[in-house]
Amino acid sequence: MTTRTQTPPAVAHEKHGGLEEEFENEPVPASHRRSVFSVSAVWFGFPMVLTSAIFGGTIAYGLGFWKGILSILIGNLVLFAYVGSLSYLAGRTGKNFALSAAETFGRNGAKIVAGFLSTVVIGWFAFQTGLTGATLETSLGWNATLLALVAGLLYIGITFIGIRALTVIGLIAAPLFIALGIVAVVIATRSDGIGAITSFQGSGDAAVLSMGAAITIVVAGFVDSGTMTADFTRWSRSGKEAVVAAFSAFPVANTIAMVVGAIIVAAGAAVDPAANGGDFLPILTEHGPVLTALAVVFVFVNLGSVCAHCLYNGAVGWSQLTGSKMRLLTLVLGAVGVVIALAGVWSHFGTWLNLLGIFVPSIGAVLIVDQLITRRAAARTPTGFRVQPFAAWAIGAACAYGVHHWAPQLGEAIVGMVCAAVAYLVVEAVVPDRINRSTAVGTAEIGVTQ
Repeated sequence: MTTRTQTPPAVAHEKHGGLEEEFENEPVPASHRRSVFSVSAVWFGFPMVLTSAIFGGTIAYGLGFWKGILSILIGNLVLFAYVGSLSYLAGRTGKNFALSAAETFGRNGAKIVAGFLSTVVIGWFAFQTGLTGATLETSLGWNATLLALVAGLLYIGITFIGIRALTVIGLIAAPLFIALGIVAVVIATRSDGIGAITSFQGSGDAAVLSMGAAITIVVAGFVDSGTMTADFTRWSRSGKEAVVAAFSAFPVANTIAMVVGAIIVAAGAAVDPAANGGDFLPILTEHGPVLTALAVVFVFVNLGSVCAHCLYNGAVGWSQLTGSKMRLLTLVLGAVGVVIALAGVWSHFGTWLNLLGIFVPSIGAVLIVDQLITRRAAARTPTGFRVQPFAAWAIGAACAYGVHHWAPQLGEAIVGMVCAAVAYLVVEAVVPDRINRSTAVGTAEIGVTQ
């Protein structure tokens, strides 16, 4: 029999300077959970960004239109299974990523995992902040360094407001992307039509020449914040509503954004698709001052959505690890990210994606197996450090690294997930944990929130 766990009574959480409590160090109480629309807005507006269009164009440039579209769909379904599973756990418990990871990796072990991912997403924040300046410099010739600085300060301010601001910027960024994406597609296709797009076969000099590599690009683009989805979906009222929020992002929003980029490249309208993929901003800036002004707003809102989400992930993670507050860490980590952005981090984009595709997916795979498939975490005797998940993470990352170098056509992200999941099951069987019998009995009787 499955019943609902009892959520602890909500204590009075006062606003701080008019800002809502962010619950960095405890599960979000039932009284503060948000509607499925609100949480979906947070996730939906995250991947529907210019960066995803760039990825989609890069994939189409390497594989051709139809193979590129198939790779995009497969990659997004993988992301949905991955992020949806982790979101279900978050909506069920109300715990952020760091708190959830402690159940699998141990209290001290989780600090390593959460610290790693919370640092990785700050690098992603820095990359997108730098990309803001670089994009406008390419399209309009403006000063990239000054723009990156202004953008970074703006994105820090948005993140400082908290989860409420992520909802609002998501509601703005997604419709704006759809509107301008449609305009760009219409302009790009009005001369040769749809037929030229669907017959596009790709380029032999492209970097992406296998579906496995393309799928890895799709997964790696959001696997870091996807692994930390609990920071967003812990606000859901249930596990099922959290899955709905994840679905709005993967496959829906991310697929739309990537297909727009693929169409731009296949139509021959992209400027240097080998380097810039499906970046459609130059198409807009070449067609009058109105579209140019909208394009400038679009860049700040669109990339600002990504940056705010990533910085929020990092700030929530590090505030939990340090016992500090999210807003203080937003200022500190945001400043670090801006400095890195000004140093030109976006020039190392390829290396960044490789890092994410190799080392991150195994973490989420271990959490899913432990907390959703075997469901042993609740019955386990609390400990400071668990060897088993780290061993599985290392095995998964090693498999992904090997595939990246010797068999990239297989897709290192997926191979890493599968290897880590299997390895965890094997290691757990060989090195079992001490089980708290009373907790195990209670868990079996109580069940979980659906």
